[in-house]
Amino acid sequence: MSSFALWLRSLGFNVGWYVGSTVIAVAGAPILLLSQRAVVAWAKFWIGFVLAWLDFTCGLNHRVIGRENLPGGPVIIACKHQSSWETLAVTRLFPAIAIVLKRELLFIPIVGWAMARAGNIAVARGDGAAALRGLVRGARRAVAKRRSIVIFPEGTRVAVGAERPYQVGVAALYRHLNLPVVPVALNSGLFWGRRQWVKRPGTITMEILPPIAPGLDREAFMTTLRGRIEKATARLVEAGQGAGTK
Repeated sequence: MSSFALWLRSLGFNVGWYVGSTVIAVAGAPILLLSQRAVVAWAKFWIGFVLAWLDFTCGLNHRVIGRENLPGGPVIIACKHQSSWETLAVTRLFPAIAIVLKRELLFIPIVGWAMARAGNIAVARGDGAAALRGLVRGARRAVAKRRSIVIFPEGTRVAVGAERPYQVGVAALYRHLNLPVVPVALNSGLFWGRRQWVKRPGTITMEILPPIAPGLDREAFMTTLRGRIEKATARLVEAGQGAGTK
């Protein structure tokens, strides 16, 4: 497929995304006054529209493998972060979750308010120990409601092949919540790159890896978590490149 065709299809996606999202947000704004369950259902509807439109316009779909590795009950889901795709998809792919996100996102009209009403956990960057305490408090409230926690350990999107240290937030959750941590690898950055306009056709693969049981010390936990995610991610990226990102 030519570069122009890819650009044109990506233009179609972005126009539809912004227009459709605006309509859904404005029409659904009264739902913010309803229950948390209603707000989450609204969010899932919106995300479902975005993912379906992405497939229709750009030929980009996804698959999830390793679901048998996800234990029942609340867990900490530590997900690789390469793209905007997973920030959307996790709400559709995992049941009953609270996502750790940047506090600035809550100031986006309607969408940000919905993120707050859905019970996600907002963290202020740069607040150090205070941010960690707030993260743990928010996570405990979510777990008390039988919800799992989704966190992106790198703290931001990282381009395919680049490296970034894993942040301390995931270690704080592991220590204080005493829950299994489920590593998640993916290759979304091959198709929807960080700060990239063009979306490439293909199939994003997300892999749910075996959980890490509670009880490790911080260093052992972080080494294990990073090793599992990065090894599996490298394998998925290699497979995606071998299949050909068109």
